[in-house]
Amino acid sequence: MNTRVAITVLLISSVGWGLTWLPIKAMNEMGLDSMQLIFIAFLSGTLLLLPWLFRQYPAWKGRIYLMLMIGIAGGIANAAFQTAIFHGDVIRVMILFYLLPVWSVLGGKFFLKEKIDGMRLLAVFVCLSGAFVILDVWNTSWQGLSWVDLVAISSGMGLAATNILFRFTQDIPLVSKVSSTFIGCTLIIGVSMLAMPVEKALPGNGVAFLAAAYGAIWLTLITLGTQWGVTQLEAGRSSIIIVMELVVAVVSVAVLTSTELRLYEFIGGLMVISAAILETSRSEEILIDDPVTDASLVKKAE
Repeated sequence: MNTRVAITVLLISSVGWGLTWLPIKAMNEMGLDSMQLIFIAFLSGTLLLLPWLFRQYPAWKGRIYLMLMIGIAGGIANAAFQTAIFHGDVIRVMILFYLLPVWSVLGGKFFLKEKIDGMRLLAVFVCLSGAFVILDVWNTSWQGLSWVDLVAISSGMGLAATNILFRFTQDIPLVSKVSSTFIGCTLIIGVSMLAMPVEKALPGNGVAFLAAAYGAIWLTLITLGTQWGVTQLEAGRSSIIIVMELVVAVVSVAVLTSTELRLYEFIGGLMVISAAILETSRSEEILIDDPVTDASLVKKAE
């Protein structure tokens, strides 16, 4: 596969993720509730991918429990991310979402037996320090930590878990795994809507069709593009490109809404970006403490 094609696909997908706030905020202004939006979007994506999921059933029928885990982790990651973007400040949400290096390092240590070397410890320290700065902990004593902040952080944790599971199941087709994450998100939001019914009806201005198109086209393409791209490139190169999501989100919000970052948010954001680059620029080979029998675990980290 041409490396330039993979880089182009991954770059476009990353830009797409960084701009997801635009349709989300637009549909919010058109009267669509966050749970309605997420449910419609991921249901439409699920329906689009179902034929491939069924066709690939022989490849994953013996690993249904892992598909369930992917569905739960990916469902939480997507539902939390979309909810946080809908209700919160886009820049703050994206920066807190990118505490990903912390969760990736810890997850890699406990589940994939990866060693935590000096570079990884530095990345975790810089990332957590950046989060403390963003949240202005010294002045708020955590009182400034909102429920949206917690949802944004949980979305990053969910994505880290999803990435670990994707790495662990390299013998399962990519489309099947993406389908599982979409199904998981749809079910999570569906259950939430049953437990906490949305009071307002769907607007009659066609926004529901826009939400369906957003899920079936935008979300499906950028999810498949991201996951395919990282399997075609070296870990360091692909992950640094993915950091473009955060850069695109911050720049686009600043330009299109004339939003000014407060100094501590700017400094904290730079620290989080630096931590992501530190973590993803390290050695490509996974360092493991103990021998692993599963061949998928000795492949290069995605």
